[in-house]
Amino acid sequence: MTGAVSPDRRRFLAGGAAVLGAAASAQLWLPGTARAAEATLPDGVFGLGVASGDPLPDGVVIWTRLAPDPLNGGGMPDTTVPVQWEVAEDERFRKVARRGTAHARSTYGHSVHVDVRGLRAGRTYWYRFRAAGQLSRTGRTRTAPAPSSSGGSLRVALASCQNWQHGYFTPYADMLAQDPDVVLFVGDYIYESTPSATAVRRHEGTGEPYSLTQYRNRYAQYRSDPDLAEMHANAPFVVSFDDHEVDNDFAGDIPQDPDKQPHDAFVARLTAAYQAYYEHMPVRATAVPNGPHIRMYRRLEFGRLARLNVLDTRQFRSDQATSQAGAQDPSLTMLGAQQKKWLLDGLRRSPAQWNLIASQIMMAETDLQIGEGKLWYYDAWDGYQAERNALLRDFRDVRNPVVLSGDRHLTMISDLKQDYEKPDSATVGAEFVGTSISSNGDQDQTAFHKEWDPRMADNPHWKLLDAHRGYHLFDIRRDRVDARVRVVDTVLKPQSTPSTLARLRVDAGRPGVRLV
Repeated sequence: MTGAVSPDRRRFLAGGAAVLGAAASAQLWLPGTARAAEATLPDGVFGLGVASGDPLPDGVVIWTRLAPDPLNGGGMPDTTVPVQWEVAEDERFRKVARRGTAHARSTYGHSVHVDVRGLRAGRTYWYRFRAAGQLSRTGRTRTAPAPSSSGGSLRVALASCQNWQHGYFTPYADMLAQDPDVVLFVGDYIYESTPSATAVRRHEGTGEPYSLTQYRNRYAQYRSDPDLAEMHANAPFVVSFDDHEVDNDFAGDIPQDPDKQPHDAFVARLTAAYQAYYEHMPVRATAVPNGPHIRMYRRLEFGRLARLNVLDTRQFRSDQATSQAGAQDPSLTMLGAQQKKWLLDGLRRSPAQWNLIASQIMMAETDLQIGEGKLWYYDAWDGYQAERNALLRDFRDVRNPVVLSGDRHLTMISDLKQDYEKPDSATVGAEFVGTSISSNGDQDQTAFHKEWDPRMADNPHWKLLDAHRGYHLFDIRRDRVDARVRVVDTVLKPQSTPSTLARLRVDAGRPGVRLV
């Protein structure tokens, strides 16, 4: 993969509508007799668009969901619908690589997840779906490099925290122009908050989602954002969830307010939330939920250049501490024993030059107390200090670890230290906490720096703090990772002006991050 944008790929971005029109008129892959035999469906079944995800050297997941009335449960009949799919090497589908038929079942909201295999490594492909005579838009995706590939570059965009009510998802318009090979989304794809009359854009419904239909409606609303839809249609996503896809600050099967959400009721809410998440994400069948459980931690390889370990920091964690002593309790776990072993084994045995760790919440210390003493966020890794500190010690034996996080609605870029009690202890890695797509809206920068700059002296490992909305862009090469903090001037309007706030670099073999 490469971060360079070829003329052909740029032409696709500009000419997607024309290509779709040509494809729609051709209807290349389904005989007329089969089309005539299809059941009639309401118009607009592909209104939620298309997406792809979890690229492999020989395959990728392609996704759509049939939903002609997306904000009212979907609007589909309670039947199974055959959906033809096609993947091609060219945008006009003259060189078809794979095709087949999937079945959109009402059980899963008529979502379609096709795990396409038999593709060539490191290649761009185009894909589309067809059901009941209706054709989806054309999507574009890309496979991972060959397992033996060790050169080239990989462009990764890091995104998180997109609150519909706080603003438009305009950072995706700039992300699209930067043409990443893959988008890493590390949590808070939706927010479960109630509709607000004073919001920039009002949430659908009348309250928080609890049922499957309510969660489906919330996801459908978010998917209607045009910039998010375009980004999904033009690059594969690798996704994980944090808390707001279910309930703020939940831990395992414990809600943030157990006095208001009895256990059985919250288990039912988890079951609904996880199913709706699966239905709307381009993930493999390994992520099909089992009631209130879903398998999301997984590993993706990008040749020998990068290994990406995607964590699940919600399902297996102990309940959050409520004191400093509790945060240092060695019995608390963020990952659970099985996931922790999986992560450490994957890091220690990795053949990759760069070992990336997607963590939904910040790993580096955030000491909120100005001056003597410490004060931490207990929902982050600071609340699970024994496990975090042991993991950082293990980083000493890992080749080029880089943690990619979200949650904070801020850009917080740090060195990872072996021991945060000793500021001069060894640096063992780097962490990029990406700012939000829209959550917190347009923050008052002066007020932010007045609050946070005084804490810099107590957190010498911090390299950059900022409160603009946006995302991070990484160009990964064998000798370095070049990072850009891309921000927009506003998310309160449907259009915004993007810029590069800062450039940073991580050099291979030299743990830590520096401003360029």
